[in-house]
Amino acid sequence: MGHLHEFDQAFIQAPEHRPKLALSHADRIPTIDLSPIFNHSLPGSDVPHDLVHQIASACTEWGFFLVVNHGVPPEKRHRIEAAAREFFGQSLEEKRKVRRSQGLVTGYFDTELTKNVRDWKEVFDFMVEDPTIVPASPESDDDELTQWTNQWPEYPPEFREICEGYVEELEKLGHKLMELIATSLGLPAKRFGEYFKAGQTSSVRLNHYPLCPSPELALGVGRHKDPGVLTLLAQDDIGGLEVKRKKDGEWIQVKPVPDSYAVDVGDIIQVWSNEKYESVEHRATVNSKRDRYSIAFFFYPSHSTIVEPLEELIGPQNPPKYKPYSFGKFLANRKRSNFKKLNVDNIQISDFKISPANPN
Repeated sequence: MGHLHEFDQAFIQAPEHRPKLALSHADRIPTIDLSPIFNHSLPGSDVPHDLVHQIASACTEWGFFLVVNHGVPPEKRHRIEAAAREFFGQSLEEKRKVRRSQGLVTGYFDTELTKNVRDWKEVFDFMVEDPTIVPASPESDDDELTQWTNQWPEYPPEFREICEGYVEELEKLGHKLMELIATSLGLPAKRFGEYFKAGQTSSVRLNHYPLCPSPELALGVGRHKDPGVLTLLAQDDIGGLEVKRKKDGEWIQVKPVPDSYAVDVGDIIQVWSNEKYESVEHRATVNSKRDRYSIAFFFYPSHSTIVEPLEELIGPQNPPKYKPYSFGKFLANRKRSNFKKLNVDNIQISDFKISPANPN
């Protein structure tokens, strides 16, 4: 991965870009055992009140938690982790045969291909639904749609089959977690199901963070919040994920727990819950001794979803804090900004925040 090192020398040497790394190495991110609901349906007496309480507490206090005994078969996770290592281990020329471009949002990219990105990594992206239907552009009419399709490398063998088999299990876990989150908000367990029925826009990203000569001066991924519903992250035993603790703003390392998933509450849940649950900043570090790998499943709703605070959770004493917005157009804007230097900052949910002084 020497091409990353050469490209990012300016970044490493620029003091104004040097981030301060973790202030604490304590690992106090909640770990939640999902075994009580693995073979049961929601809602019902089979769901212990304690489990729902743990979900509510983690979403309120952290916006992040780990889950174990989650029902994802270990062999499927191990297969995609091995396939990712094989793919990233190829020559740069081979990987770039399936590189991402402005007209093709899936596939491979690295920091040299996307020069406005300063993250120390290379990735491979694919959509859960192939093709995925989305608005043609952020400015398009509601009925003007386009398709995002996947592109797959010739090597490793069975790469596509392995990826598609894995994501089927992550979708199941995503729906189970949304049922628990709905229950914790006092809503029917299936309340969120309607948003994923007509063509979800979920995607998966395979991440490789190469060795970094100056890890104290760079990040694998800079501080950010995720714009979707949930992010489910499988990280290897190297670790590197850090979460900004809500109560004091301190960066906390998420120590890897074998066979666990880190669950990130996304911006859409923050809007749906009218800020009862909040999305939090997080980032990824790099190191100079071992490569790091992770796999992120971004659980997104249908492109036609209008995101707004749920009517059951607002009222005279709790007025809506966000204006409605089209998730499809929001996503199209975010994808476009990956390739073009826009005249404005990347769109955020804060752009739809209702000011108390100007509720309109």
